[in-house]
Amino acid sequence: MPANAKRPNLVLIMTDEMRGDCLGAAGHPDVKTPFLDTLAAQGIRFSRAYSTCPSCIAARAALHTGLSQEHHGRVGYRDGVPWDYPVTMAGELAKAGYATACAGKMHVYPLRRSMGFHHIDLHDGYLHAHRKPNIPHHEHQMVADDYLYWLKNEKGIACDITDTGLECNSWVTRPWMYDEHLHPTNWATGRALDFLRRRDRDQPFLLMLSYVRPHAPYDPPACYYDMYKNKALAPPFSGDWDDLERLRREGRVFCNTTGPLDPELIRQQQAGYYACITHVDHQIGRFLQGLMDEELYDNTVVVFTSDHGELLSDHGLCRKSRPYEGSAHIPLLLWGPEAVIGPGGRVSDRLAELRDIMPTLLDAAGVPIPSSLDGESLLQPGKGRAFLHGEHTAGPDSTHWIVTARDKYIWFSQTGKEQYFDLQADPQERHNAVDDIPCRERVEKLRAADRGPNRPRRGLYRRSPSDSRSPYRGSPGAKAIVRRISRRWSPVSPGTPADRPGWAPG
Repeated sequence: MPANAKRPNLVLIMTDEMRGDCLGAAGHPDVKTPFLDTLAAQGIRFSRAYSTCPSCIAARAALHTGLSQEHHGRVGYRDGVPWDYPVTMAGELAKAGYATACAGKMHVYPLRRSMGFHHIDLHDGYLHAHRKPNIPHHEHQMVADDYLYWLKNEKGIACDITDTGLECNSWVTRPWMYDEHLHPTNWATGRALDFLRRRDRDQPFLLMLSYVRPHAPYDPPACYYDMYKNKALAPPFSGDWDDLERLRREGRVFCNTTGPLDPELIRQQQAGYYACITHVDHQIGRFLQGLMDEELYDNTVVVFTSDHGELLSDHGLCRKSRPYEGSAHIPLLLWGPEAVIGPGGRVSDRLAELRDIMPTLLDAAGVPIPSSLDGESLLQPGKGRAFLHGEHTAGPDSTHWIVTARDKYIWFSQTGKEQYFDLQADPQERHNAVDDIPCRERVEKLRAADRGPNRPRRGLYRRSPSDSRSPYRGSPGAKAIVRRISRRWSPVSPGTPADRPGWAPG
């Protein structure tokens, strides 16, 4: 940014559970995203962006802190662990004179933890952990969540977002039961627009517009569901490694990790999910029009991304947490003045991650980037990484994985199972090539950073704890989490492949 330039405003638009391939600009055959496609056409689309710990809490920790999971300490989904981070995205920008606000989902603990934002209009979706009878009154979601409080004022005390009968982690679909303006997607957009109206016009701002959708429940307004309900949709991806027996055994609605068996239910699942995406896209268009009306369009940097993807019945699987493309690959767009982001209309294949968003926004604002961050500014030319290390605790499905520009290696830390995918030849991960003779040398190279007891321990592949042995249990905060992980599981330390200059898997 030129030294004498007016500091740009910063807008971070985030969805929950949106796949990286679900953009018209990314070539999706079915889903329609005209407003996001416009941002992509005028800005930069990062085609190789990932969430390296792909579930809500861990992913948002990377976003707000600029740290990898090795350092922010959250290697899976676990509610109730305090967010005690001294350096945060909004906090650093606030110290630099930015007004900071969030409209929508935070998913931190406690629910109203500010994370450096001056003001939050909160809606976290449906949180089981904050609806239990033993939750203190002020922390109960029906009290602490601004959207739910507002909805009850609008529709009556008995009203809730579960009135459709849909579960917040399922694949069942039906249209929204109230007027469209009461939908949480519309509400979050309205609160963001209200911030633009109420802001101090002499102060630059960071605004985070954080949508709960397209995360389940798949309850788009009827006009959006109608766009897809009778459309022939491309089927989910399948492969030679699919566990159909598990699908038949475990396929269910509540907190499902597998998809439906019924082809019609699969098509309905897709229709509801795509409809939620298009609904979000149109509301983003509504917000962008607000930027124009406030004459902010020409001096605002916009980042669009998601915390993780959704498997959407690919390989018979649903939801997130796994290292496959549907779950871990995320959309990432950067749009703004050419003086800040450089020429628009580009597609970048550099490996990017959620931890990169904080340093990118600080860089755009001309704010010093703390040396403690693991992320890198996507505005800096010539930068980039050779690979990303991902992980997630999920009992027998716990994994460590490495993804490069060309391929992906996965190790299941509880079972020892391995997978290897050539992403250039097989972007849908249909064939597990880990035992293919032509791939042996490549697989061995990706294995080189130890994952097992019979190889020299290098730390990159510390064993993921199962859910029953979670290092989060009883933890008083993030520092304690990191200490526990370091004691119980081999920590990432200086000199490991992740930190060693020049080390790369190819």
